[in-house]
Amino acid sequence: MATDTLLIEARGLDTYYGASHILHGVDFRVAAGETIGLMGRNGMGKTTLLKTLMGIVVPKAGSVAVQGRTMTGRPTYEVAQLGIAYVPEGRGIFGNLSVEENLRMAARAGRSDAARARATAGEHWHYERVLDTFPRLKERLGHGGQQLSGGEQQMLTIGRALMTNPDVLILDEATEGLAPLIAREIWRICELIRGSGISSVIVDKNWRHVTRITDRNVILVKGRVVFEGSSAALLGQPGLLQVHLGV
Repeated sequence: MATDTLLIEARGLDTYYGASHILHGVDFRVAAGETIGLMGRNGMGKTTLLKTLMGIVVPKAGSVAVQGRTMTGRPTYEVAQLGIAYVPEGRGIFGNLSVEENLRMAARAGRSDAARARATAGEHWHYERVLDTFPRLKERLGHGGQQLSGGEQQMLTIGRALMTNPDVLILDEATEGLAPLIAREIWRICELIRGSGISSVIVDKNWRHVTRITDRNVILVKGRVVFEGSSAALLGQPGLLQVHLGV
């Protein structure tokens, strides 16, 4: 359940790639326990927003606060240390490491009070829990990352992120290019993550699946927020879906 505690708060973000102005005054926030869908057609600034939140791209204007600390311009590893886990488009697994090595190298207890509370309640993510959640990975522990299918790589990347016991999991293109059966498994995992109390930001083209598990949704069009509201509010505006998501 979402609370008023803000884990991520971005204000007035203006982000560029060279001379190209990508984000225009974007405000974005993630509260504790909240699951957010970040939507928009290709090229509208979704990935740029995520990279700006993570410190991979530095905005020319605006600010990013994580856990109440100003992190604008700080290195990505410092953002990660504050409990933000990022599953990028393209996955970014270590192909020369085995499944087991990919998971164990990421293991962290989690630093925040919320992470410690989850650990006390037995809700922390450890090696055995990740393997129980992703039985396909348990069958492939000795396989190198490059030997896995696309769906298995996505499972590994999510599992690796969970091993850090984050407060927020950012998932870019959750099911892009995956077979329907594997995609359904990823959505099941997203629901488990939500149930464990971890906040999530999910980017995916399948708005029907996204809105089934999100508390709030944000639509970007050419780097500007054109909608922000609950799943019920979004689904109640089919014209908005047609115009901005092409459905």
